[in-house]
Amino acid sequence: MAEKVHLAGAKNGAGTATDAKAVSIVGGMVAGAASAPGANGWCGGSGWLSAGDCGRVRGGVALLRVGMTAGTVWSDPTPENVRDGLSTVADVDHHSPAIGAFPPVVLIAHAAASTSAIRLGSGGVLAPNHAPITLAEQFGTLAALHPDRIDLGIGRDPGTFDEATARELRRGAGPATDAQYHDDVAAILSFLVDEVARGPLPEPWLLCSSTAGAALAARLGLPSAVAHHIRPDNTFTVLERYRAAFIPSRWCEQPRVVVCVEAIWAETEQEATWRAGPMDVVKAGLLKGLSEIPFPTPADAATHPFTAEERQALAGFRAQQACGTPEAVVRRLAQLAADTGADELMLTTPVYDLDARVRSYDLIKKH
Repeated sequence: MAEKVHLAGAKNGAGTATDAKAVSIVGGMVAGAASAPGANGWCGGSGWLSAGDCGRVRGGVALLRVGMTAGTVWSDPTPENVRDGLSTVADVDHHSPAIGAFPPVVLIAHAAASTSAIRLGSGGVLAPNHAPITLAEQFGTLAALHPDRIDLGIGRDPGTFDEATARELRRGAGPATDAQYHDDVAAILSFLVDEVARGPLPEPWLLCSSTAGAALAARLGLPSAVAHHIRPDNTFTVLERYRAAFIPSRWCEQPRVVVCVEAIWAETEQEATWRAGPMDVVKAGLLKGLSEIPFPTPADAATHPFTAEERQALAGFRAQQACGTPEAVVRRLAQLAADTGADELMLTTPVYDLDARVRSYDLIKKH
């Protein structure tokens, strides 16, 4: 689930929290700045996005909380999907107890049919799990049905840490090699242009967490979405490789970057830490190779027996994200926007309670 607030100026590394070129929100309800569309198709101004506002909704994750089923997340549009003029979309190709399994193309189609102007996209579909022509046909059809509203974010991750599930997704095949992944992405783009085009095309993006992904995005002339929220230590080398090697294309005339950062806002530092607890449990499990951990409640997370090594690793990760009071988060986002020169910041807010998530976005709106 994602949402974009467009601001201005971060691309040249000279922004404050209120003039960074763009901010997106991932992982919950959608909120954003909205006014008239700008020259680049984005929105500026202030206020909440509603179904009729201009905005860009990028891919994120639907947090499948303890006690919830996948259907619960989407069956009731009032509490979980649309509230107080906010919009929600979940469109990441993941398969796990904490995130669930929500096919991006299905949810994008559902959200597009329920709205009129919000831009929607995958964040992303995982190329090794799908036939390239199928992705091209699906997103080409979405773009034909909803012109100038569809983004095609492409990634490589298997979407699961379970080897059996990964093989099922790939119809018995093993992990994709670099060459296979490169061929798949190139084939998707080729099919879009040569065989699928039915009018306006979806806008392709490549998700990057390594220099290999950055080099591919640069070679193909694609916009790049950098996973700072997953591998923050790689962010600056990824950006350097991408910008240095970028080749203009029909898709993008110059480098375009969105940097995704984990951001949890609360009235106090203590509350923000409390809200961040459930995701810390999930991350600690990943550090031990335990990927099938449900998203716990904050109360359960508060009693989780983290080891000293886990606490150190989690603290180091959080220091590179944006968690705390609104003032602290604003300063951190401004610093990150300036340091990376990002065209957009995408904020993922993986907290358990929906009201707390909405409150976090409300604080973003006010600051």
